[in-house]
Amino acid sequence: MTRRDADGGTEMSTLQDHKRDLPRSLEPLQRIMPGLMICITIALATTFIADHYGGPTLLYALLFGMTLHFLSEEGRCLAGVEFAAKRVLRLGVALLGVRITIEQVAELGIGPVLTVVCGVAFTIAFGALMARLLRLDRDMGLLTGGSVAICGASAALALSAVMPRNATHERNTIMTVVGVTTLSTMAMVTYPLIVGVLGLSDTEAGIFLGGTIHDVAQVVGAGYMISENTGDVSTFVKLLRVAMLVPAVMVFMILFRRNRKEEGSGKVPMLPTFLVAFVALVIVNSIGWIPPVITEGFTDLSRWCLVTAIAALGIKTSFQKLAVVGWKPVILMVAETLFLLLLVLAFIQFGLVTL
Repeated sequence: MTRRDADGGTEMSTLQDHKRDLPRSLEPLQRIMPGLMICITIALATTFIADHYGGPTLLYALLFGMTLHFLSEEGRCLAGVEFAAKRVLRLGVALLGVRITIEQVAELGIGPVLTVVCGVAFTIAFGALMARLLRLDRDMGLLTGGSVAICGASAALALSAVMPRNATHERNTIMTVVGVTTLSTMAMVTYPLIVGVLGLSDTEAGIFLGGTIHDVAQVVGAGYMISENTGDVSTFVKLLRVAMLVPAVMVFMILFRRNRKEEGSGKVPMLPTFLVAFVALVIVNSIGWIPPVITEGFTDLSRWCLVTAIAALGIKTSFQKLAVVGWKPVILMVAETLFLLLLVLAFIQFGLVTL
């Protein structure tokens, strides 16, 4: 591909000059593609396994990713893994807005709304208090409390996106995702038994399941396991909890912005773009401007984004790092789960859900 000139030197051909200049325009894409494709491949594999053999897709993606932790130390994949863990994650959280409408929230009445709001606020506060008693970071208590109170792994990923990044940030996120997904799966099996023991009506059972189980998929599974009416009510209540993600993220953002100001650290981030997009999609979906086929497509895309992002987080974390954490975070999440369970049952027993 070279030719010698009259002086015996060498001259690069036009083809080589063009080939050398072309990658400059494609550098960002070329840099992220290897790692991103690995995360997408994990998402495809784990989704296939979950669809055909059952089990939580996010947990599978996380564990598969952790087995490939060595790729986080390999230069060609690192940029793509980082891209998936941040940008793809935020896109997935933003697209959750297509699953919620203002009308769905209004149809529930004030009782379930009050139950959900109190459950979210009190569980997050309880998480912060328990973390202090267990001598864990306050950030861990807030993150686990928010994930238990709102929507499990999705909430953990969304809240962690606006929390300060320090040495334990990613480890806390991984621990929270693993713990809350496992507890949610256990709740899907055991909570319908509690409904039977307590003799709850279909509506009460729906409020109980939707107000206590962490992940949306497990809520749907547990609700329709009892009856169609219970499944509908539990899904609506769960979507209301998902809607609480917006004020929760805003409160977290204000809280950590204030801390950064007091510490005199650099620029404080403003309102996250993914949160604005989430609210905008809720409003547009409530107006009815999004056709059902688009809603279904965005919902699937959101799920794929979250699975891809959790695979990336798994790649970035090793089992050795998780072993250092110990049992305290597990105790913390179990305590938060039991607290939310008892709180929602108290609202039901005292008739507050029928207000």
